[in-house]
Amino acid sequence: MQVGYARTSTEEQVAGLEAQVRDLEAAGCERVYREQVSALGDRPELANALSFLRSGDTLVITKIDRLARNTRALGDVVDDLHKRGIGLKVLQFGKETVDTTGAYGRLMLNMFAAFAEFERDLMKERQKEGIAKAKAEQKYKGRKPTARAKAGEAIELFRQGRSVSEIAKAVGIGRGSVYRALEAAGLKDSSSSP
Repeated sequence: MQVGYARTSTEEQVAGLEAQVRDLEAAGCERVYREQVSALGDRPELANALSFLRSGDTLVITKIDRLARNTRALGDVVDDLHKRGIGLKVLQFGKETVDTTGAYGRLMLNMFAAFAEFERDLMKERQKEGIAKAKAEQKYKGRKPTARAKAGEAIELFRQGRSVSEIAKAVGIGRGSVYRALEAAGLKDSSSSP
């Protein structure tokens, strides 16, 4: 059985999640687990998918970064799957599909995961150097605080009786940011109380 796993980091990435689910179903996945959480936090749907898989099954993902943030984490998941007799298929591996049930597929996966992690580390280094230079030249302003800038609008919508979810969607910020804005204004969302 082919079991798919789709993930995006934020709730705003709905189109990305839908595209992954579509690709997984087109690849023949009979069951698709999906979630919108950071790879750094708990991923309950990934845990459910991994516990559902049985020997002879294949876990299918669209890209490596949907499953793991670095080579070590990827290696841990792949090793666990192979010990249990479960394959891993990556649909978008450059222009190829990689199936790790064979030695060649495992080698390619590990090599490209290492290169991807290396590239990400280089990008972070360049970003830090750029920020340091901009700070030294007093040109660095940092990321614009989008949620704080929209707090007044969120509070006004809340006072008009809109729900936190409606406010978040209308203003274009996360629900957590809406709750923080309300808390800072001394307001409380009564619909979230037990």
